[in-house]
Amino acid sequence: AEAPRMPIESGCPDPIQYMHPTMRRNYGQWAYHDRPRPGVLHHTSKNNEEVWTVRCGTARQMDVYSIRKLADIADEFADGFVRFTIRSNVEYMVANGAKVEPLIAALTEAGFPVGGTGPSVTMISHTQGWLHCDIPGTDASGIVKSLMDELHEEFTREEMPNRVHMTTSCCQINCGGQGDIALNVQHTKPPKINHDLVANVCERPTVVARCPVAAIRPAMVNGKPTLEVDEKKCICCGACFPPCPPMQINDPEYSKIALWIGGKNSNARSKPSFHKLVASNLPNNPPRWPEVGAVVKNILSVYKNDARDWEK
Repeated sequence: AEAPRMPIESGCPDPIQYMHPTMRRNYGQWAYHDRPRPGVLHHTSKNNEEVWTVRCGTARQMDVYSIRKLADIADEFADGFVRFTIRSNVEYMVANGAKVEPLIAALTEAGFPVGGTGPSVTMISHTQGWLHCDIPGTDASGIVKSLMDELHEEFTREEMPNRVHMTTSCCQINCGGQGDIALNVQHTKPPKINHDLVANVCERPTVVARCPVAAIRPAMVNGKPTLEVDEKKCICCGACFPPCPPMQINDPEYSKIALWIGGKNSNARSKPSFHKLVASNLPNNPPRWPEVGAVVKNILSVYKNDARDWEK
């Protein structure tokens, strides 16, 4: 017989190996589920086995001490079964309902709010920001921190008409926005070019090809090969900056934040649709971005008070 194919360390790992034993035994055999309280999911299988999931909110970028604290709580209160969701929440699975309240108490004491289920404002997903990305126009993680400081009560409650998924992105050209409410950086001026550095730093044909509207072309300035921008065509997207840092587009005054609502990527229930721009030219004002927070809270307040049940 042929030797079994060895696993490779690329791609998504098999999730079955990390599941709670009750989940593995009843995979695809669930009878129903309910939410006893915000942040807690209760699944019952056709075999009458039960599993409780407790969800708490964390930052996406965490220090090792916080991760160890979460792991210690999992070992002590949840038999070691824990997973991170795609929105950077943490879920603990237990098969005994008596373990739910002690687990919630331990998480609350450690500073991790329990919530994010059902019609709530769940954790905001975001891109890398200033910590890691090479082209950020703003710090997505900083905006998320500022917003969730003001919205954490909506995370721990289920009082919205439907689930609210927000995203923040450091720029529009790479990560963009793909949530119910998307916060993106919006450059408003074409890039400023340092012609002395372009020939040594940039691969000019790549930069020309990178522009989505063909606004960049080769040029000669002071006898040096460089690039120029047709400002009538330029859409201020920032795509030229990654392959050519001398084309500086970030600006503390002219790089603004835009707020988009709605839209969807999938074909589920209705066809894909675009976001709608509802606020633009909001100041990129770290470290707390108060103008952005005020607009987001106003939108959520109107949605909470005026939308029909299940309306997005």
